[in-house]
Amino acid sequence: MFNLPQALKRLVIGRAMRSEELGETLLPKRLALPIFASDPLSSVAYATGEILLVLTVGGTAFLYLTPWVAAGVIGLMAVVVMSYRQVVHAYPSGGGSYEVVSRNLGANSGLVVAASLLVDYVMTVAVSVASGVDNIISAFGSLAEHRVALAVGFVALLTAMNLRGVRESGRAFAAPTYLFIGGILLMVVTGLVRLAFGDNPQAPTAALGVAALDGKDSLQGLGLLMLGLRAFASGCTALTGVEAISNGVPAFRAPKSRNAAATMAVMGIVAVVMFAGVTLLALTSHVHYVEDACRLTGLAGDCHSYTQQTVIAQLAATVFGGSDTILFYFIQAVTALVLILAANTAFNGFPLLASILAQHRYLPRQMHTRGDRLAFSNGIIALAVVAGGLLWFYQADVTSLIHLYILGVFTSFTLSQIGMVRHWNRALATETDAAVRASARRSRLINGLGAVTTALVLVIVLITKFTQGAWLAVVAALLLWLTMRGIRRHYDTVAAELAVEDVAAESSRPRRVHAVVLVSKLHKPTLRALGYAEAFRPDTVEAVTVDVEPEATAELRAAWEGSGLDVPLRVLASPFREITKPVVAHVRELKADRPGDAVAVFIPEYVVGRWWENLLHNQSALWLKSRLLFTPGVMVISVPWQLTSANRADRPARRAPGAVRRGEP
Repeated sequence: MFNLPQALKRLVIGRAMRSEELGETLLPKRLALPIFASDPLSSVAYATGEILLVLTVGGTAFLYLTPWVAAGVIGLMAVVVMSYRQVVHAYPSGGGSYEVVSRNLGANSGLVVAASLLVDYVMTVAVSVASGVDNIISAFGSLAEHRVALAVGFVALLTAMNLRGVRESGRAFAAPTYLFIGGILLMVVTGLVRLAFGDNPQAPTAALGVAALDGKDSLQGLGLLMLGLRAFASGCTALTGVEAISNGVPAFRAPKSRNAAATMAVMGIVAVVMFAGVTLLALTSHVHYVEDACRLTGLAGDCHSYTQQTVIAQLAATVFGGSDTILFYFIQAVTALVLILAANTAFNGFPLLASILAQHRYLPRQMHTRGDRLAFSNGIIALAVVAGGLLWFYQADVTSLIHLYILGVFTSFTLSQIGMVRHWNRALATETDAAVRASARRSRLINGLGAVTTALVLVIVLITKFTQGAWLAVVAALLLWLTMRGIRRHYDTVAAELAVEDVAAESSRPRRVHAVVLVSKLHKPTLRALGYAEAFRPDTVEAVTVDVEPEATAELRAAWEGSGLDVPLRVLASPFREITKPVVAHVRELKADRPGDAVAVFIPEYVVGRWWENLLHNQSALWLKSRLLFTPGVMVISVPWQLTSANRADRPARRAPGAVRRGEP
C-alpha cells in the first residue's frame, strides 16, 4: 500500500542510512570550507555596509573613519583566527568554546558560552537569510513586498537540505560559496585595476548627498569616539561564525585537527582579503549607504518609493558598468545565494553543540538523536523554527535583527580564550620537554592576546548595542542558561532516584499480585485480556466495568453471569458518566489496602490499520494509562486485538515505526 507521508519524507531527505555509514559523511577540506566557513565569508556582503550605516549619521563628514574601523576589524579577525587554531589543536573532540570553557573555567561558565552560542546561531540564520533576501530585492525590486515569505521559504529549504545529511548539504553549498569568492575577488581586482589606470568608477549614490541626523554633524571628543566604536562594533559582524570550525572538528576527515586548522587559516585569509577589497572599493567609489533612504539628498523622486541597493550591488554596478550587465546579476545572484547558504554554518554548529549539551544532560536527550540521514535532526528543526519565527516577527529586516547579533559571539570568544590561557598554564606546570614548552608559551601568548582583544570588543559591543536591541539577546541567553541548569537538575534528580543501593531490597518480589481486567463488553478482546491476566498466575483476578449507561451495564451483567466465567465482575458507580476517575480511584484503593502488594491492570484494546478509523473510536484507554502510570506499585498492561485492517500482510513493512493506532473497544 502506498504511504504518502513516507514517500514525501524520502523525497525530501533521501533514503535512511545505517549507523555504520557515519564514516561516509566525514568531510574533505574542500567541502568543509563552504559548510563551516560560509558565514564569515559571506559577512563580507554586509559588514562594510554596517560600518557605513553608522558613520553616515553625521552625513558624509565621518566617512574618513572607515579605513581605521576596517583596519581594526581586520586585525581582530586575524587574532581570533589564530586563537581558534590553538583551540582546534588542543580540543579536537568538537566542543569548541563550550568544551574549552567547561574544562578550564567550570560548568557554569561553559553554560554561559553554550547559551550565547545557541542564541548566536539562531541570529546567524535570521541575519544571513534576511541579508540574502535584501540582495535579491536589490536586483528585483518588485519582490520587496514578499520579503518575509522569501526569507521563511529559504529557511525551510535549508532545513530540508541539512536533514539530508552534512555531506550532501556540503555538495550543494560548495559551488555557490566558491562562485561568491571568485565573483567578489573578480570585482575587487577589476575595480582596483581600473583605479590604478586612472579610471575611478563612481557608485550610483556618489552624486547623492547624505543629510546628517540632528546634532550629529559636529560630533567631537567623546561623541566622535563613541561613533567610531559603534561603527567598529557593527563591522565586527564580519567575525560571526569563525568558531564554527572548532565546533565541527569531528566532521573532518583524518587528520582532523590539522585539516580543521588548515581550513580555518584559508577562511581567515580569504575573508580578510575580500573585506578589505570591498571596503576600499566602497571608499574610492564614494558609496553612500544609509538606514533611511529619505536621508539621501538629490533623489529624483519620492524617497519612500526608492529601493536602496546594498553596498555589494552598488559596487557591482559601478565596476561592471551598470545594473543591467550580466556580471552585475552574477554578483547579486551568488551574493544572495551564499548569504542564504551562510545560515548553513549555524545549521551545522547548532545541532552539534546541542548534541554535546544533550550528552552532558543540559538539553533534552532527543537532541543527541541522529535522524535517518545521520544528522542531528531535532536540533536542525528546532533551529529552523526559532529562526523562522524571528524572521516573521522582525519582518526579515536586517537593520532590526543586526542589533541582536554578535554579543553572544564575543562572549564565547572572550571566555574561550581565557580558558585556553588556563589550559596552557596547566600544561606548562607539568611539561618538561623544552620544545613542547616553547610551543605552549607561544600558544598561550596568542590566546592571551585574543582574550584581551575580544574582551575589549565585548565591552564595546555591550555599550554601543545594548539599548538598540542587544538586551534581548542577553535576556534570551540568560533564560536559556537557567533552562539548561533546570534540565540538568531534573536529570540528576532522576538518576539519583533510579540509582540502586541495595540490590536485594530493590529486586524483592511483591507479597501478592492482584489482577484487574477492565471490561466494557463481553467480546473477544475482553476474553483475551482475561486469559492473559490468568496466565500471569496472580493471587486474585477481578473484572471491572464502569456504570456509564445503566442499560448497557445490565446487559453486560446478564451476559457475564450466563457465560460461566469464574472471574467476578465488579461494577463501579459513575454518577457523572466518567470512566477514568472511578477506575483510578478503585485501583488506588486496592493499593492503599495492600501496601506490600502489586496491582496489575489489564486493558483490552484493539488496533486499527487506517488513520481515519482511529478517529471513530474514543481514547479512554490512553487516558486511563496516563493516569494509572502515576500510581506507585501499579502496572499497566495493554492487551491488543488486531482488527483485519491492521493485519494485512503488507502493512507492517510499509508503516513507519510508532504508527500503531489503538482505540478503546
